[in-house]
Amino acid sequence: MNRLIKSLLLLATLSISSLAIAHEDHDHGDEQEEHAGEIAKGPHNGRLLEEGDFVVELAIFEQGVPPEYRAWATLDGQPLKPNEWQLSVKLNRLGGAIDNFVFKPQQDFLRGQSVVEEPHSFDVKVTATYKGKRYQWSYPSYEGRVELSPAIAKASGLTTAVAGKGTLQERIKLYGNLVADPLRISHIQARYPGLIRSVKPTIGASVKAGEVLAMVESNESLREYPLLSPIDGRVVERHANAGEFTADRVLFSVLDERVLELHLQVFPADASKIKAGQPVEVKADGQIATTRIEYITPRHGETPTLEVHAPVDNNAGTWVPNQSVEGWITTAETAVAVRIDRRALQTFRDWQVVFIKVGDSYEIRPLELGRSDGNYSEVLGGLNAGDEYVVENAYVLKADLEKSGASHDH
Repeated sequence: MNRLIKSLLLLATLSISSLAIAHEDHDHGDEQEEHAGEIAKGPHNGRLLEEGDFVVELAIFEQGVPPEYRAWATLDGQPLKPNEWQLSVKLNRLGGAIDNFVFKPQQDFLRGQSVVEEPHSFDVKVTATYKGKRYQWSYPSYEGRVELSPAIAKASGLTTAVAGKGTLQERIKLYGNLVADPLRISHIQARYPGLIRSVKPTIGASVKAGEVLAMVESNESLREYPLLSPIDGRVVERHANAGEFTADRVLFSVLDERVLELHLQVFPADASKIKAGQPVEVKADGQIATTRIEYITPRHGETPTLEVHAPVDNNAGTWVPNQSVEGWITTAETAVAVRIDRRALQTFRDWQVVFIKVGDSYEIRPLELGRSDGNYSEVLGGLNAGDEYVVENAYVLKADLEKSGASHDH
């Protein structure tokens, strides 16, 4: 059972009280008040704010216009003219951002002079003034918000990152393989022909530079001399046994596998984009290595292709000669002010969103996205540098919002 399934099972068994979901509510109410009864609505489908005989109806209007506040007032049930009273609204958003709205008379209502940006999730403070008397109301109005304890967040596998500046990479995917580095393989022959008296290593044995591989009796001097390994490495070929004559053949091949050579095939359409020194990310069987192009040569054969050559560190011994790999070559880099990991993106209504994290609260942020390299996307609006956002398993938060049956009703 993988980690994700375990997380979902744990969430299913935990008490629902430990995961409080703040419903999408453009009715500008809060869940505590809903327990006591429905939020009072006015004739314009706005929230009614009452103090004695003075009543304000506050609504978010977005039919054919960007979302804006509109407000109406009555005294003893009689409508007030918009120039007879004043209104201001202050919104405190998750993360500390504050939006202040001033209102001006228009037709039979007061109109907010700026757009109510999404998400419509905030703590609201309303101040109205009529004939020198001030009236105030405060209430929460949340949408797309989830409260999650650290224990449940950890069990759900949520991980976060901080939005900030970075680079977007233009990359080309090529295919090839890893081969033994020709500069790191040694083919060893006897210096003086003679009789092989003894042989030490077997095929696959590791040897050090200067280590004795065999003892040979020279035909001329009849004296024995050692055959030494010139490099550190592994014996990959052995053509020597005691009692045999050396002749002029290769007796041992020793390969240093600590660095392998990457070969990638480049077709003509991409040839102009590939240059020595460009970064390469090598991938195969869940392994990843990074290197840079060392040189480029024409590929042997009848196909009109080039071959990329680059060293790959294999000190850990995780790569194997002749292993098939894919290589992602970075051909250009573009700096951006704010970028996000694309794994964080979720769809919510008709938006692309991420969930920001503030304390134990998680809330959607609709995004305006720019360029992308497949791994990261540029953020043009909706998220600020320094905001912490959920990267892995954000869909768990989305599922909880959808399960809540939240609406976008004004």
